[in-house]
Amino acid sequence: MNLVQGLALKELIMIDRQKVQEVLDQIRPLLQADGGDVSLVNVNEDGTIEVELEGACKGCPMSELTLAGSVERVLKEQIPEVTQVIPA
Repeated sequence: MNLVQGLALKELIMIDRQKVQEVLDQIRPLLQADGGDVSLVNVNEDGTIEVELEGACKGCPMSELTLAGSVERVLKEQIPEVTQVIPA
């Protein structure tokens, strides 16, 4: 892969941070109903989204399920370029 192809590939997987924030804003009320919350920490070039679970979600034994089953699922549905969602 040459430099131009590499740059084009990076452009294809760049994810708009604002779009990620908008999707998290849609998810947020569900988490807040249980005393939790989520905040966006980073959007990586490889499509990885880093988030921090807050409030009741932070340290909860079900936090991994919440992250994968809710946050990651919805982000991937609405932003297909998202490859994974990880805790910060």
